[in-house]
Amino acid sequence: MTTTDPSLAVVTGAAGGIGASLAVELRGRGYRTFLADVDAEALARVAARTGGTAVVTDVADPDAVEALAARAGAASLVCLNAGVLGADLGAPWEVGPEDWKRVFDVNVGGVVNGLRAFVPRLLAADRPAHILVTASLAGLTVFPGGGAYGPSKHAVVAVVAHAAMALAGTPVTISMVCPALVASGMSTDGVAPASVAAEALDAVDAGTFAVFPPEWRAAVIGQVEEIASGRVPTPPVPG
Repeated sequence: MTTTDPSLAVVTGAAGGIGASLAVELRGRGYRTFLADVDAEALARVAARTGGTAVVTDVADPDAVEALAARAGAASLVCLNAGVLGADLGAPWEVGPEDWKRVFDVNVGGVVNGLRAFVPRLLAADRPAHILVTASLAGLTVFPGGGAYGPSKHAVVAVVAHAAMALAGTPVTISMVCPALVASGMSTDGVAPASVAAEALDAVDAGTFAVFPPEWRAAVIGQVEEIASGRVPTPPVPG
């Protein structure tokens, strides 16, 4: 039986933003890392800065993610973080079919492919391990516009919730971080990705399933209540 290594972590989407910050934060916490991304040059820079092992990986490709999992082997923390915003940010009918496909292939496919590649290995090891998924506040509530991004993150939230139920009673756990705007490649505004990374890893240690900005809690609940009561939902605002 292969045993998990408590000091080994995997991060997808590690070439920038939250992923790069996770790599930095994990190094500070004593982890060795396998870092994955499609951007080979940027990934190499992050790996050099953090001492991680760079593995160029397209998370939308199941075979590539399977190869990453086989190479990482005994990792006990898997951060499925890779994501894209998309080019078309209008209403659903304003988003082209190529954009719908690309966003869902990366944002949802990257998580599903990661679960398919890593979970069986972690369960076979029969040792404590954790999967951290980067979702989004846009997956907990619906904002006007945003193209395919919000719908893809709603799918990610559903996949993580489903996985948590399926993993109940096993040594493998899963959680998600759902930030609002993050100052990264997707946005020039928002909180620092380093803050998101640190909060997410603290939540993993605390056993918290979902992390999202507390000022949005009432808006998330309020929109669900609107839909549950049969009303048309209104755009959410922070409380």
